[in-house]
Amino acid sequence: MHWYVDVLKKYAVFNGRARRAEYWMFTLISLIISLALFGIDMVLGISPVLEALYSVAVLLPGIAVSVRRLHDTDRQGWWLLLALIPLIGLIILIVMLAKDSTPPNQYGPNPKEVAAAPAW
Repeated sequence: MHWYVDVLKKYAVFNGRARRAEYWMFTLISLIISLALFGIDMVLGISPVLEALYSVAVLLPGIAVSVRRLHDTDRQGWWLLLALIPLIGLIILIVMLAKDSTPPNQYGPNPKEVAAAPAW
């Protein structure tokens, strides 16, 4: 759950890097919350108001963590626009987002190495 909260704390931070766990856990928890809110909307018999409000609220953090994840694989955030290409663009983007971290690059040190370093 801390991955989700950490992404929300960095609401509109587009610089730096994000580990795979941070990106995918945020995506998973966000999807679960969205589905739960959609279910509540259906039970209440209203159009998906709660789910839509939640989606708008997490849109910017979702884009920001995606850009940071692309930075972690040594790619610019503009690669996120691949999602606009039907089907094949989304598949390519998912593969890019699933790749492992690269060594220190222009976007900063490898977050895995920073997390693994002992805190003296």
